[in-house]
Amino acid sequence: MSADVDLDFGNRKDILDVIKHIPAIRETKTKRVRHNSGVYVQPLPVDPITGYSNILFKDADDRGYFKLDFLNVALYKRIKNPEHYERLLATEPQWDRFGDREFVTKISHISNYCTEIAYAMPDTIPRLAMFIAAIRPAKKHLLGRAWSDIAETIWDAPEDGSYSFKQSHAVAYAMLITLHMNIIVEEEKQALLDFADKGN
Repeated sequence: MSADVDLDFGNRKDILDVIKHIPAIRETKTKRVRHNSGVYVQPLPVDPITGYSNILFKDADDRGYFKLDFLNVALYKRIKNPEHYERLLATEPQWDRFGDREFVTKISHISNYCTEIAYAMPDTIPRLAMFIAAIRPAKKHLLGRAWSDIAETIWDAPEDGSYSFKQSHAVAYAMLITLHMNIIVEEEKQALLDFADKGN
C-alpha cells in the first residue's frame, strides 16, 4: 500500500494538540530525524526516548502504516471566513499577472520561477498543475514545450525514482496558488481604496 495524504492547516499545532499521534521519522545522511510534517494516528512501534516512530516512514509505508502530512499553510490565516474562502475560489484568477515579475514573487510555491511561468503563461487550473509538476526535477525537461506535449507524459511516474509530483498534489497546489493570487489582488484593491480614503 502506498499512501500520501496532505492536510493543510493555518497552524498545524492546533490539530496536533487535540489528536493522539506519533511523529514520523526520516533519514538524513548522518542520522534519523523527525519528519517535517508526517504523523501517524494509528499505533506503531515508538522510540521510548523521543516518542517518535521507531520505523522510517518509507519502511512504515511498506508495512501498511498510513502516514498523514499535516502542513502549515499560513495563507489560510488571511481568509476571513468560509464565505470569503468560497468567494476567492469562485473568482477567475487574473492569469495575465503571471507576466508580472513583482506579482509572481509574492505567490507561494512559484515565487522563484518568475521567468519560467512568464514563458509558460498557464491560463487554467490543469495547465497550472502541469507547470507545477514540470518544475520538479524529474520533469524539468518538459519546461518550454507546448501544453499538448507536456500533457503526454507529465503524470507518468519517473522510472529512475527522481522527485516528481502526482497529479492530485499538483492540482491541489494549483488551487492554492490561484487562491493566493486572488487574495493578493483583493488586498491590492483594498490598499487603493484605503489610499483614496486618506486623500479625502
